[in-house]
Amino acid sequence: MVRLKDVDFPLRLVRQVFKNEDWSTGVLHLVSSNTELTDEQITTTYHRRWNVEKYHKSLKSNASLAKSPTKTVRTQSNHLFASICAFIKLESISLSKRLNHFALKNKIYIETLKTAFRELEKIKNEVLQTVKFGVVPA
Repeated sequence: MVRLKDVDFPLRLVRQVFKNEDWSTGVLHLVSSNTELTDEQITTTYHRRWNVEKYHKSLKSNASLAKSPTKTVRTQSNHLFASICAFIKLESISLSKRLNHFALKNKIYIETLKTAFRELEKIKNEVLQTVKFGVVPA
């Protein structure tokens, strides 16, 4: 139990110590105004809320929700629906590939760049063939 300056009621503080992927130590402080909750209940609530945060972040960053150029209610609704569909597709692929949304988006982006580069090389070679032999590709 803790008390904070300018807060008129007690708070329950839970401190979690954990190891990060790079083996460094991380510390997380969770605070609840419900002093009846156990440490485990506070931690469970945090984990549930964290999944919602991950959803919103991915929807905004990976499904382009934040990049909406729309102005009318209908187009905004359509953009929201398309972004949620994109998120669902990302989640589906993410589960099968065992990659998070950001890693998956990065992988898709790299493959897209490779494909575009191959197409540019193909066009360049066709142009060179045309110039060299005066033949127009079919």
